[in-house]
Amino acid sequence: MNDVVTLPIVETQRTGPIGETIDSHRHRALGTASRASILEMVRAADAGMTIAEVGERTGLHLSTARTHLDRLVDAGLVVKARASGGQPGRPAWRYRAAVAEAPAPAPYRALAAALLDHLSRRDRGDVRAEATRAGHGWGRHLAAATPPGEDPVDTLLDVLRGLGFNPRRHETADGATEVHLHTCPFLELVNRNPDAICALHVGVVRGVLDHAGAPPAGAVLEPFGAPDACVVRLALPSHEPA
Repeated sequence: MNDVVTLPIVETQRTGPIGETIDSHRHRALGTASRASILEMVRAADAGMTIAEVGERTGLHLSTARTHLDRLVDAGLVVKARASGGQPGRPAWRYRAAVAEAPAPAPYRALAAALLDHLSRRDRGDVRAEATRAGHGWGRHLAAATPPGEDPVDTLLDVLRGLGFNPRRHETADGATEVHLHTCPFLELVNRNPDAICALHVGVVRGVLDHAGAPPAGAVLEPFGAPDACVVRLALPSHEPA
């Protein structure tokens, strides 16, 4: 009797017409006209889109629109976050097209990944609150390595720049200070737990401000708050002339 040997099925990489490697996972995610159309709409929307907005534009049921968007998230074509603007409650998810960005330095990326793994194993507690607390301590630690005596916003920019966020300072028309984050070096972690990773970033910002002697509590992070950036809104005391 001849023995029958069963070989494992191996999915080989395929190449396109100009020799590029085809990402089969992403290719399958775009296998329907609906998802391809939704991706184009999200890419065209500077501030991203909510499920309700996609449903209104396409005529799809909200659950169907959510399924398509989350399939694009799983494929790494779209990222999602809650844009609260610092308001209480849990606002709707907002989806934005993903862009290729440089990862954070390896130690920081490993630390953030370990935190997400820890939080995912917890059966209770507020994940966002715990991530914010962890980020706060991390932010204080990172700020301690910056030159002493700097302006708190300059200290914050130094830390965020070191993490790979490509931050830029902005002054609004009403005199408020914002920091725009033009890249997300933790992008590969965002889709695993957007609430936790964004809360971690908020905690880092507040920890840096706390160490630098600025009030940390009013600092909020608004994902996709600007067309090309997430926005950190700072509640710094005004310096009026005597």
